[in-house]
Amino acid sequence: MPFSDSRMEDFLRASRQASVTLDLRELLHAMLNAAIELTSSETASILEYDAAGQALRFSALPRQHRKRLEGILVPLTGSVAGLALRDRQPVTVHDAAHSPQHFKGTDELSGYVTRSVLAVPLILGDRPLGVLEVVNKRGGLNYSDEDVTLLESLAAQVALAIENNALRLRLENAVEDAARLDKMKGDFIAITSHELRTPLGLILGHSTFLREIVGPEYREQLDTIIRSATRLKEIIENMTSVENAHNGTAVVQRQLLSVRKIIQEQIQIIRPEFDSKKINFRADLGQDDLMLEGDAEKIVIILSSLLKNSVMFTNPDGHVFLVAERVPGYVKISLVDDGIGIPAKDLPHIFERFYQVESHLTRKHGGMGLGLSVAKMLTEIHGGSVSVESVEGKGSNFTVLLPLDSRQARAAGKVFVD
Repeated sequence: MPFSDSRMEDFLRASRQASVTLDLRELLHAMLNAAIELTSSETASILEYDAAGQALRFSALPRQHRKRLEGILVPLTGSVAGLALRDRQPVTVHDAAHSPQHFKGTDELSGYVTRSVLAVPLILGDRPLGVLEVVNKRGGLNYSDEDVTLLESLAAQVALAIENNALRLRLENAVEDAARLDKMKGDFIAITSHELRTPLGLILGHSTFLREIVGPEYREQLDTIIRSATRLKEIIENMTSVENAHNGTAVVQRQLLSVRKIIQEQIQIIRPEFDSKKINFRADLGQDDLMLEGDAEKIVIILSSLLKNSVMFTNPDGHVFLVAERVPGYVKISLVDDGIGIPAKDLPHIFERFYQVESHLTRKHGGMGLGLSVAKMLTEIHGGSVSVESVEGKGSNFTVLLPLDSRQARAAGKVFVD
């Protein structure tokens, strides 16, 4: 049924007010006032459905009834509101005093005399949320079809507001839980890293010393200890680097350095791993020293992480090609391999902390999912970027861009720490 012009204006005004009100309690009371005004009623209420108790509970009331009725339970059987909710359609009672559908308990508690009632269910999808009802049509009149239509329209907005508030609360709780877990994880990493460094340093120090003085028959066992301890040291350093970058405590100590020299040193360190897998590795560094202002220690970690990743995911007899060059404003480092590649569904996530590509690949190749995350975070705090192109089964191409200086990083709009 179409509304009269004046009622349509009143309804639109109420809708506009509801759309800008964020506080649920304030919004519900605004909707109650709108319901009272639009239907010419003496009072109104919103009852929330209690699925566990199979009853309705007053959750929003005008001030004069709030003290006595708020929180009071209304049964689903033997009440107008309960009937509206059970049948999922509006219910109108014109003579409440003689109606078996009217729940007399509310009148007894409030001291209010109910003459007529119009109740509309609050439904979202197939889910019952409660009931919106108005009481006592002014002038002794009966509620009309237009009143029903108006209240149904308001009820739809009330249901949506209740659901949006529930979703917002769940989101806030989820964010709080995530923040709490993130802090716990950060504390765990910090404590673990601190506690492990001393015994690990002793293991490495003593095993390295023993290797120099024991006979050849024990060196293989000591080499195994040293390699394992070194790997554990790298894991601890990676976790610490990721956590520092994530919580904003990482600092870039800029100094003029040669990227070419750092790359050459890292190639020399990792070359035995390429050779042991019979991977054909080549590098094109040109003749430029590739000078830039950066943190040498962090750039070493970036390159080491990417090189180790290429070793890990390139099959024996495969190929890895590194190219470093100067481009306008940046040093560009590209690392191309013809390894196993990255599945398309994993590609957007590989730089996330602790993300593991395909469980069967993880089991086969090992790793904690930290190397690429470390490389990305340390590149970004320099004001640079790291990206990847990959085709599963054919290989990957990682590209790192490091700004020549802090001025270039600012000009590119990058966020970094100095």
